[in-house]
Amino acid sequence: MTTPVTTLDQRFSDPAAAATSWDATRQALESAELFWVCTVRADGRPHVTPLVAVWADGALYFCTGEAEQKALNLNANPHVILTTGCNSWEQGLDVMVEGDAVRVSDDDTLKRLAGAWATKWDGRWHYEVRDGSFRHPGSDEAALVFAVAPAKVLAFAKGTFSHTRHRF
Repeated sequence: MTTPVTTLDQRFSDPAAAATSWDATRQALESAELFWVCTVRADGRPHVTPLVAVWADGALYFCTGEAEQKALNLNANPHVILTTGCNSWEQGLDVMVEGDAVRVSDDDTLKRLAGAWATKWDGRWHYEVRDGSFRHPGSDEAALVFAVAPAKVLAFAKGTFSHTRHRF
């Protein structure tokens, strides 16, 4: 992954605000427990749903069942936005990642990612890897894994409000 070009958008920032560094933004992505993914339905309407995701190798990874709406949407249109943050006004950082979701089916990569899922939360997210997908232990139902390498990341700092753009 290349280091992004980081700029502060003065139009939406306090006069004394500084741009949020890529390191701080990346840390927010690494530590976030929950994201919201926005995909586009075949008729153009947006679809938003919460999910868990992990940051690894310069990308966000998430999974979904083959028959879920987001998987159906991604079959027709890979463009996604993943968001994370908090509902506080005076503190925190909200982050939005724009990019294309690309299916990951390499078992070695999936095994490494399954390990990342298992260690990030409290042990609830354990996956077995079989036939190019995740599966919950004892289940034959596949969960497709997608990688989103960021094209653009927006970071919105609160308190001393700043609007930062990271372009790749």
